[in-house]
Amino acid sequence: MQQVASMELIKKTGFILIFLFFAIALKAQNIQFFLGPDEIGENQAWTITVTVNNDRLKNYESFPDIDGFRKRGTSSSSQTNIVNGQVSSSQSIIMTYTPTQRGTFTLPSFKMKVNDQVFSVTGKKIKVGPPAQAQSNDPFRSFFDRDPSKDFFGKGETEFVDVKEDALLALSTNKDEVFVGEGFTTTLSFLVADNNRAPMQFYELGKQLTEILKKLKPASCWEENFNIENIEGESVNINGKGYTQYKIYQATYYPLNNQSVTFPSVGLDMIKFKVAKNPSFFGQNRKEDFKKFYSRIKTVRVKELPPHPNRNAVGVGNYKLEEKISTNELQTGQSVTYEFNVVGEGNISSIEKPIVKRDNVFELYEPNVKQNISRDGARVMGNKSFSYFMIPKEPGIYNLGDYFQWIYFNPNTRKYDTLKSIQVVKVIGESQRNQSIESNDLGSFYNTIEVADNTLHSTYSNQWMKIGLNIFILLVLGAAAYFIFKK
Repeated sequence: MQQVASMELIKKTGFILIFLFFAIALKAQNIQFFLGPDEIGENQAWTITVTVNNDRLKNYESFPDIDGFRKRGTSSSSQTNIVNGQVSSSQSIIMTYTPTQRGTFTLPSFKMKVNDQVFSVTGKKIKVGPPAQAQSNDPFRSFFDRDPSKDFFGKGETEFVDVKEDALLALSTNKDEVFVGEGFTTTLSFLVADNNRAPMQFYELGKQLTEILKKLKPASCWEENFNIENIEGESVNINGKGYTQYKIYQATYYPLNNQSVTFPSVGLDMIKFKVAKNPSFFGQNRKEDFKKFYSRIKTVRVKELPPHPNRNAVGVGNYKLEEKISTNELQTGQSVTYEFNVVGEGNISSIEKPIVKRDNVFELYEPNVKQNISRDGARVMGNKSFSYFMIPKEPGIYNLGDYFQWIYFNPNTRKYDTLKSIQVVKVIGESQRNQSIESNDLGSFYNTIEVADNTLHSTYSNQWMKIGLNIFILLVLGAAAYFIFKK
């Protein structure tokens, strides 16, 4: 009986494991990877396609790099089918690669995260041969040169239709109005609606972007470029409608004067495919075409800063002070290091050194300057530190806030503010305020300056001596040359 029970338990466990296996396999089939062919021509493209069935493509990581190929860009497509009342849909993202040379190249096995799931994809070898020749439309081709699949699946030329796209080129800013020196982030994006049915992909984006930025970049602003290298899709919601956003360019601009910043309309050429009216299993089901998308004109108004004696020299942003000092117990005549570190969001590069009070209490030297800038999301943040080397000269208790101050304008509060040191130092020792630098013995040369004869003398009498010395030098050089050549 125990043996029969054990067998029943094993069978039930087996069924459960088989069920779990098929459940996992079914879930994995929800997301599929399709690799391009094993062999292509030098003038053909190769693709990796990620398809999500009956679900939305929410996020994905970067596609792998392939030696011998260059990433051309991504395109997306979606499809909905209704068969016998059953609705099925799919959404795909396609990375297109173009070969840089002929040869056999290897796509190594890779892992890629899609919709928060990690998938392992087996690599393959790709052979790049001579350029593929376009099929000739020779009207005198014999019957035996015909493709029988065309006779079976459809005769005549394929008719292609233009599917209306739901996409746009958008230039946006996170602020419509700023103060002089206040940053605003500008983003140029290509947006594709979730319900778009027209297949598209980028075309020579790097070359186009160079010309676009010549028109976009304002001359009256300081630029902090986010340096987008990989264009990846990101799901966004605009006015209740879902889009996939492809950021092409992003930068934060800081106006240098009160002139309004106007971004002109710019155009971007996209590859847009026409699709076959009657698609067949064999043959070409889409045809490459082009469409130009234009952005709208965008203007950002720039306001002058409120009146202030140092209005043209203050920093603009949201900052705080972080300071360090090696010790608060100081000795007259002994050096100490003090660091005044401005941290926050704004144009870090334009931060000037703090206003420093000069007196006989501290001997201060010019600071060493370091800065660190980070760009994240739509914000530019960082810090700029000023490290001072100072020597106390007078004993007493001193507030360093009286010596180090930095004025800035906060656009959030619309008020000027001052960062002051909160460090208090105690200086002990004898006063060195009136102590002069000890003189060293400069030697007998300087001792004879006071008694030296300052009468002017003519140098004419020395001319004959100079001539004789020059003749002697020439004779020596001539003799040396003679012996060298003779030897």
